[in-house]
Amino acid sequence: MTASTSPPRAAAKPHTLPKGKLDLRHLLKWLRDDGLLKTTEAEQLAKRFGQTDSSLHPLARLGGAGLLNLQDGQPLDTEALTRWLAARYGLSFQRIDPLRVDASRVADVMSLGYAETRKALPVAYGPTQVTIATCEPFDTEWVSEIESHTRRTLKLVLVTPDDLTRYTAEFYKLAQSVHVARKGEGSTSAANSFEQLVDLKARDNLDANDQGVVQIVDWLWQYAFEQRASDIHLEPRRDTGAIRFRIDGVLHLVHQVPATVMAAMTARIKLLGRMDVIERRRPQDGRIKTRRPDGVPGGGTEVEMRLSTLPTAFGEKVVMRIFDPGTVDKPFESLGFGPEESKLWQELIARPHGIILVTGPTGSGKTTTLYSTLKKLATEQVNVCTVEDPIEMIEPAFNQTQVQAAVDLGFAEGLRALMRQDPDIIMVGEIRDLETAEMAIQAALTGHLVFSTVHTNDAPATITRLVDLGVPPYLISATVIGVLAQRLTRSLCPACRAPDTGMGREAMDELAKPWHINKNPRAYKAVGCPKCRQTGYRGRAALYELMVVSEPLRTAMHPQLDEAKLRRAAAQNGLRPLRVAGLAKVAEGATSLDEVLRCTPRWENS
Repeated sequence: MTASTSPPRAAAKPHTLPKGKLDLRHLLKWLRDDGLLKTTEAEQLAKRFGQTDSSLHPLARLGGAGLLNLQDGQPLDTEALTRWLAARYGLSFQRIDPLRVDASRVADVMSLGYAETRKALPVAYGPTQVTIATCEPFDTEWVSEIESHTRRTLKLVLVTPDDLTRYTAEFYKLAQSVHVARKGEGSTSAANSFEQLVDLKARDNLDANDQGVVQIVDWLWQYAFEQRASDIHLEPRRDTGAIRFRIDGVLHLVHQVPATVMAAMTARIKLLGRMDVIERRRPQDGRIKTRRPDGVPGGGTEVEMRLSTLPTAFGEKVVMRIFDPGTVDKPFESLGFGPEESKLWQELIARPHGIILVTGPTGSGKTTTLYSTLKKLATEQVNVCTVEDPIEMIEPAFNQTQVQAAVDLGFAEGLRALMRQDPDIIMVGEIRDLETAEMAIQAALTGHLVFSTVHTNDAPATITRLVDLGVPPYLISATVIGVLAQRLTRSLCPACRAPDTGMGREAMDELAKPWHINKNPRAYKAVGCPKCRQTGYRGRAALYELMVVSEPLRTAMHPQLDEAKLRRAAAQNGLRPLRVAGLAKVAEGATSLDEVLRCTPRWENS
């Protein structure tokens, strides 16, 4: 845990619970009694704050006073003080996680006015218990009222006043938006959305421009940006619709709304994305450009979202992929290459012609690697052209072309047209058929540097895939100069990771055989804390497997591909498999063994 959030030490045995609202003088006395403040300092603070009126909560007032813990010298900020108070009286401290709160249920427990008066916020609603967050843990006269109203027992948890104020406003605003949006539902059953698959005349009862719907969509994007989501999923069900965020590669259920409200949200998003709102029977694609709201990391920066709709049994499923320029368009130096890999990659991309392939599953960071590399190469002296499906990010330094199946403009046709545009460097979104592969090879043979992607498990398997497509091995050996396989692995949360005593030198070498990890392992495992939403991970890092096509590898390809020989030659030529790259990250303490085993393939010693 970081110093700012570590709870100051309190008495070993919880004190008797007082009654009533928290008072500044009582807090100062308790801090002094527990040895966290000097008596003189507490008296000065009492005199200083006693001369000014403030609507701030006592914990917030003391937290902003710049106090230091007398026992360990750590800051006594608002969170540290709240943790200390919880420990002193045996209470549960909690950070409010917006991803785990059903905001639509808060208004079912108490009204906004009641919540603001009692300094209380419902954060969990179960069949027998309601959990209420509060910053007034000793003012409990109202508890019996809520227990009688909900017919459930109440559990109080202590939260910081800042969290309580912020999320009370946001959750009730969202609940109100859902309530307003539902007013126009009428009597149509949510199950009727199944009819939309076959009935073009079906219409939603809610208006896409309804104020409640607009507010819900705005809230959705704001939370997605705050939570560092890469994708937003709207998934219609029979009676409700699920909203999920993909964060660090893993989906999290965020919220559930009535099916009719989700249909209106979908219509609103399609309208903003310039898609056909009436058409529900076929998939559609669109784009939305917006800005991060002020108050979130990167506030004010432009964000682009790629939209995709798909008809399902109960309505249209919508996926919004968020392209944050700060994530997709990283500087080349921040991609995460090791020193040797960085040197080899820069030597490859400096060559005048040839094919360089980047491989990995969807969401493995291929786009980020290619865009950052191309941006480094796109000087005023060269012509960089791309054919993409779709164009992920608009980059002024490139000449970007969108594949359009409706007018027979595929990768092969686009590449054929680019050949007449005097290019120096070409990027093809994906090689997925023989025709595109042949055009890429033709471009490389005529003196162009070609970048593209292929979906395979590792670098050597990419050569096998090209052969399977029908490309002659002699053309592959003559044009392909390098293959980069990559994955994204979740990084351990630095606030809660714990040493993994089972991962010593011998265990690491056994997993890495026949490679060796040239460092003393400092392995950690995931634990989970409020900072990482109890997942144990926060953020992601790239793993790379770079195969430079040298003469021994060309011999293994021609005249006939021998994959076993190719893999042996690649390993002897310095290739380090993805799993070994991941184990190196484990030895550094950057990620866990479980995460590496989950996201990397086993090296096939054919």
